[in-house]
Amino acid sequence: MFLSCKEKTRELADEDTSGYELSTENWPNKLSVNSKVRAILGEWPEYNAMDISFDAIYNAVNREDLGLTIENIIEEQKLLEDSTYPKEFDKPQIKGRQKVFKTYVLKVKGDLIYRLDPEASVHEMINAYNALRRQFNVMLSTTLDTKLILDEE
Repeated sequence: MFLSCKEKTRELADEDTSGYELSTENWPNKLSVNSKVRAILGEWPEYNAMDISFDAIYNAVNREDLGLTIENIIEEQKLLEDSTYPKEFDKPQIKGRQKVFKTYVLKVKGDLIYRLDPEASVHEMINAYNALRRQFNVMLSTTLDTKLILDEE
């Protein structure tokens, strides 16, 4: 029994996944934002830096490229969290979706560390990023005055 387990472990260790090629063709596309959102995001340097780092995932050709890109996204994400949000986006809905995105970025990193297939986690991460971008659109397109709802008098 012990010998057979050891052989299996050796087989797993012998598999070299460093040359594992990625195919970004099946990954979801990044959601576009409307012109009002784009204007506000254009003046938020921390978000722009993270957005540029995020775009680099589509250029990853192997696990190492993806790993470096994920590390960059993590660093930019930390800076974004600590930055001053534009008043239109300084809302719990935006910050909540940003935390979900961060969670999936860390999940991709975990998959890479443990040599698991990151494909499903990358899809979830992109979908979480798209949810954040969709929320930017929603925040500026909603015309409902929340003061009317919150006013208890």
